[in-house]
Amino acid sequence: MPLIYLIAGETSGDVLGGRLMAALRAQRQDLSFAGVGGTQMTAQGLASLFPMQDLALMGFLEVLPRLHQLRRRLQQAVDDIAGRQPDLVVTIDSPGFTLRLLRSIRPLGVKRVHYVAPQVWAWRERRVKHYHGLWHQLLCLLPFEPAFFARHGLPATFVGHPVLESGADAGDAAAFRARHGIDPGARVLTLMPGSRRTEVSRLLPVLGETLLQLPNLTTIVPIAGSVADAVRAGTKKWPTPPLLVSETQDKHDAFAASTAAITKSGTSTLELAMASVPMVVTYRVNPLSAAIARRMITVSHASLGNLLAQ
Repeated sequence: MPLIYLIAGETSGDVLGGRLMAALRAQRQDLSFAGVGGTQMTAQGLASLFPMQDLALMGFLEVLPRLHQLRRRLQQAVDDIAGRQPDLVVTIDSPGFTLRLLRSIRPLGVKRVHYVAPQVWAWRERRVKHYHGLWHQLLCLLPFEPAFFARHGLPATFVGHPVLESGADAGDAAAFRARHGIDPGARVLTLMPGSRRTEVSRLLPVLGETLLQLPNLTTIVPIAGSVADAVRAGTKKWPTPPLLVSETQDKHDAFAASTAAITKSGTSTLELAMASVPMVVTYRVNPLSAAIARRMITVSHASLGNLLAQ
C-alpha cells in the first residue's frame, strides 16, 4: 500500500491537504496517509503526528518564544519520516517549517513535493538560491509564479487556486439573514481576523476599536476551529458581540449578505473577491517584525486580488 506523507502547518494548508487527499484517493483507493494536519486532513483519514496548531506562527519575533518547540517538532517529523520511509512527502505552505523539513529529509532520498510556492517574489528574493534540490516538484497556486521560478532555474507547475472550487461565490444572502434573524435592510460587516493565534491576538483589538467608529452595523466573524476559543474570548467584551459562524456554508452565505468586509491579508482576500465583497485588507505583527518586513517587501500591494489584477 503506497504511503504518502503530508505536512500542513495552518488552516489554509489543512484545507489544501484535505482536498489533495480526497483527489488522490479518488484516483487510487490503495493509498495510505500519514503526517501532520488539522480537521480537514483528519476527516480524510490522517492521524496527525502532533497538533497542527504547534506550527501556526507568523512573524520574526513571534516565533522566538516557540523556537525550542518548533525544533522539537521538526526533529519529531524527520524521525517519523525516516522510520516510515514513505513513497512521497508533500509539504504544504508554511515555509518556515516545511522548507527546513525538506532540507533535513533530503539525505533520505524520498520523493518530495512542495505545494504552495514560497512567496519570495514578494520579499527576500535572494533566498531562491537556497531552494535548489529541496523538492522534486513545486506546485504553484498563482499563475505568475512558474515564470518567476523558471528565471531562477527551478521548474514549477501552476495547479490553480483552490478558492475557485470553494463555493465562496455561491452564498445565499436571504437564507443567511433569515437563519440568523437579520433584518433585510441591515448593513452587514464581515470581519476576518485570521486562523493563527498570533494573528487573532493582534487583530481582534484593532477590529474591536474600529467597530466603535462604525455604529449601527451587524457584524459577523467567521471562525476557524484552531482559533475558535481565542476569537470567542477576544470578542466577548466588544460593545456589540458579533455573530460567530463556523460552518463553511454559513460563512459563504455571510459573504453574500455582507455590505463590506475587513480582513487580514491572505487567502481570505480571494474568498471575499470571489463573493464580490468590497474589503479593507489589514495586518498587524510585532513592531520590530513590521520594520524588518518593510525593508524586505518588494511588491506594491498586500492583497492577492490587487497583485493578480496588477
